[in-house]
This record gives sequence, structure tokens and C-alpha cells, in this order.
Amino acid sequence: HLSGDIDQSGDAFSSFPNGIAAVIGPDAIPQAGLLQIVAFVGFLELAVMKDSANGAEPGDFPGDFRNGFLDFGWDTFDEETKLSKRGIELNNGRAAMMGILGLMVHEK
Repeated sequence: HLSGDIDQSGDAFSSFPNGIAAVIGPDAIPQAGLLQIVAFVGFLELAVMKDSANGAEPGDFPGDFRNGFLDFGWDTFDEETKLSKRGIELNNGRAAMMGILGLMVHEK
């Protein structure tokens, strides 16, 4: 848990349970807080993380979320390097999914 308070009323981050119990149950995050999280994620999905390349038509490839602000020099790589980096990113994503699955299986 993070240190400090989560809201102005003095509720600490450590006062909320882990996992699904943080969303449902007697000690769950208040509904207003949950709605703020959902609204923020919705804003990111609809306004920031668009599937297009620098404002062009949707993506050079699936998952191309460059938006004209975050690029990190993708256009400077040759095609072989781009394919390699996409494969590495896919494998990292798969490893992350297996890791979170392992954490969910062991959660009480």
C-alpha cells in the first residue's frame, strides 16, 4: 500500500483491502472514488490512447497508440528493428498476463 491518506477525510491507503475486496465488501473503496477511477480510464481510452500513428488514419499496425506526443523515435527504426521490438513487447505482455494470473490464483 502507498503511504499517506487517500482522501481529505483521513482514510489511509492501508485501510482498504487488497483485490476484489477493495471494490465490493464492507471495507470497499467509496462509490465516488470508484467512479473517478472508471471516468479517468474512460477519458484515457477515448481521448488520449487512440489507435493511430501521429494523427494519421488508425494505426500502422494493431496497437499503434502513438498520438503525436509520445513517439520515442519509432519512425527512426528500420523494419527489422520494428518487428523485433513488437515481438519483444508481445512477449513482455504475455509474461505480465501470466504474472498477474499467478497473483490472482493465490489471492484469498
